[in-house]
Amino acid sequence: MFAKALSGAVVGIEARLVEVQCDLSPGLPAFTLVGLPEKEVQESRERIRSAIKNSGYEFPARRITVNLAPADLKKEGAGLDLPLALALLKATGQLASDRLEDFLILGELSLDGEVRAVRGVLPMALAARDAGLKGVVVPEGNAGEAAIVEGLDVFAVGTLKEAIEFLSGERPVKPYVFDREGYFREQQEAWDLDMNEIRGQEQAKRALEVAAAGGHNVLMIGPPGSGKSMLARRLPTILPPLSFEEALEVTKVYSIAGLLPPERPLITRRPFRAPHHTVSYAGMVGGGHGVPKPGEISLAHCGVLFLDELPEFDRQVLETLRQPLEERRITLSRAALTVTFPANFTLVAAMNPCPCGHLGDPKKRCRCSPHDVQRYRKRISGPFLDRIDLFVEVPRLSKEELMGKPTGEPSAAIRRRVEAARARQRARLAPRGLFTNAEMGVREIREHCRLTQEAQRLLEAAIERFHLSARAYNRVLKVARTIADLDGAETIEPAHVAEALQYRSSLEILEGGD
Repeated sequence: MFAKALSGAVVGIEARLVEVQCDLSPGLPAFTLVGLPEKEVQESRERIRSAIKNSGYEFPARRITVNLAPADLKKEGAGLDLPLALALLKATGQLASDRLEDFLILGELSLDGEVRAVRGVLPMALAARDAGLKGVVVPEGNAGEAAIVEGLDVFAVGTLKEAIEFLSGERPVKPYVFDREGYFREQQEAWDLDMNEIRGQEQAKRALEVAAAGGHNVLMIGPPGSGKSMLARRLPTILPPLSFEEALEVTKVYSIAGLLPPERPLITRRPFRAPHHTVSYAGMVGGGHGVPKPGEISLAHCGVLFLDELPEFDRQVLETLRQPLEERRITLSRAALTVTFPANFTLVAAMNPCPCGHLGDPKKRCRCSPHDVQRYRKRISGPFLDRIDLFVEVPRLSKEELMGKPTGEPSAAIRRRVEAARARQRARLAPRGLFTNAEMGVREIREHCRLTQEAQRLLEAAIERFHLSARAYNRVLKVARTIADLDGAETIEPAHVAEALQYRSSLEILEGGD
């Protein structure tokens, strides 16, 4: 006898439908899985066997062959357990239902027949809607995530027996209702952190404001304890809130990575990722066994990636960031497939001026030799530094700043200026499909970065003084355009160019000067 059910498999951040085909034939008892199943799928045979028996049904003592079509697509994860068990029960006649092919079915089975939550449900629900299916049958822990998709009925089941009774019409199950718009509004509450908690460091705060307004990358250089990490962790508080489309895309990434909490089915805040400097290549860019998974740069999509102690990161790991910093995505090629993950993040990095951290500090003596300092700085390549827009020094606080009350602006006030600047950029760049100045290419720079004559002369002098490369020149123009947007100016004035160049001057610290 033959039966089939529909499920899905994730490739990159998208999903493809998988047809679970089950055939029973006479012969010695055997259970064969074909169609490029990974180890988790191969192990489903034992879970299914126990779940069917412990749910009160009979596991057939016959030759069972299961094909997962398309056969050239790798399948991994435990989400195929439930559709595979249902197809097997239908093939044996224990499930009398003609609705098995109307739904996309997902779920991991426990040995006692419980249906457990799985990852990647959101992209699979989107694929089911696009395929015109009536709905999805998912574990209760994934119901809210699947219900984010409009125009799709979501039916949540807790056990294999419940799924069988629902599909056979014995148990009515109402579609899961989720007020996604209301949830999205409710969850965008105020942050626990605020910029006005930081004492001093006005220049660094201004640099982060410029970075937030234009989507620019930042490197902060300063001694230990000067506030670099505190500043970086407060950058998301001055970024504009996620739009619903951005939230949906971020949620897809977290769902695929298995990091989406069941109680929060929709990511409503901009991510902040701070991997340790021992992070591996696969941990940073994505990868792993089988189908590649998102890495830290994709988990930071639409948010902030913070790299503390930048020179301590592996050189190869840092060099892999060069492509996503330019293209806002990462492509991973394997022998069997190629996947692309989004990676549109703002990079914030921090480092000490030397290994001991006290070079140039008037309060503490540096213990490093010139060779140690040079070797420490050379851990970061020139091409990588060329992709950073803003370099800012974060000096040690004075006793007056430490003992006095914080006097800076709150994050809400800064965020209003950032949102106004981004609104100007959207109006200007929307026809090109861009959102921030950092995304501009050569054509957009030529069209939108118009300078006054005085500003142009200042920039010409800076090219000679700083020996700017073509990429660095374009980045200065983009930063100057962002500063002009913060001021509400149509053209770039000398003051805007001067401030943009000021954020390049600290680069000399890394290139040999003190």
